Amino acid sequence: MASRRGVLAGLLAMALPKAGWAGAGGPAFLAAGKRGEAHVLHGLDATGQAVFAIPLPARGHAAAAHPQRPLAVAFARRPGTFALVIDCVTGAVAQRLTPPDGRQFNGHGAFSADGETLFTSEVVAATSEGRIGLWRTTDFARLGEWASGGIGPHDIRRMADGSLIVANGGIATDPADRTKLNLATMRPNLTQLSAAGDVLAQADLPDMPQNSIRHLAVSDTSVAFAMQWEGDVADPVPLLGLWTPGTAPRLCAVPEAEAYAMQGYAGSVAMDRGGQIAVTSPRGGVVMLFDAGGVHLATHRRADICGVAAGPAGFVASDGQGALWSLDAAGLSPLARHGVLWDNHLIAV
Repeated sequence: MASRRGVLAGLLAMALPKAGWAGAGGPAFLAAGKRGEAHVLHGLDATGQAVFAIPLPARGHAAAAHPQRPLAVAFARRPGTFALVIDCVTGAVAQRLTPPDGRQFNGHGAFSADGETLFTSEVVAATSEGRIGLWRTTDFARLGEWASGGIGPHDIRRMADGSLIVANGGIATDPADRTKLNLATMRPNLTQLSAAGDVLAQADLPDMPQNSIRHLAVSDTSVAFAMQWEGDVADPVPLLGLWTPGTAPRLCAVPEAEAYAMQGYAGSVAMDRGGQIAVTSPRGGVVMLFDAGGVHLATHRRADICGVAAGPAGFVASDGQGALWSLDAAGLSPLARHGVLWDNHLIAV
């Protein structure tokens, strides 16, 4: 016969939310969007169905998912001054992070593998010098910051060994109106930082210094990076590159007939477990797929397509009209539709 203590413990366990992300409905992806005049962060399952929708105070950009706890950090569109730590079970805002004076969030962040530290992409507003903010996740107190290794960092990703990859876009901007100030002299780079903030490796694009490195996808050992061309619009250039830290980056060519399809602008990039890569362009209304070696496989067209993430089978993509798509080399297949204007990114949980 069960003891009174055992019965009470069982009832308590039944009343408490399930541990981890299962308690938030088991989302596979996070995506910011706009419904009417309201800005929201959605959790989506693998079939594209919404499992939660949480209000945001303004337009969101990307999010970071805690590796164990059902916490998401939603980042303002850059340059931003808020990042919300959201309990995805209750929908409550647990913390509102504000960068130190003179700093601005730059739209992206990542957690350490143990979930104890949040890293945020930031700039010194006056100069666009890059910083990586460090936050303790027990109470989200600011621990300090590292130099990002360049100007205008945007995306950051954690590698399997615990190091961070930073996409330093190279563009200095006016802190008030985002006017680009240094296009003639910009120098984007990829920087690998150790768990202590030291530069382990760095690579730039000496032949294409106006190809701003913006977004990242990583495997255990390699990096795919997506770029936005700031040079002469008449010159089609590769917008996807591959990098193994310690080597020179390699740019991925596309067939001549597809050279102008992305219109100089890559919006998101994702890599699946087999190394296949998807890169999107909302400006061009296309998504391209490449194999693990960077060979172009296919180009598919959909207006305003931008968010993309690796799914259980192939990729999942989102567009600015509310649609979610299953994506592979054969094409785009409808997955779900919502009354939401999806923003730039689809983040795998």
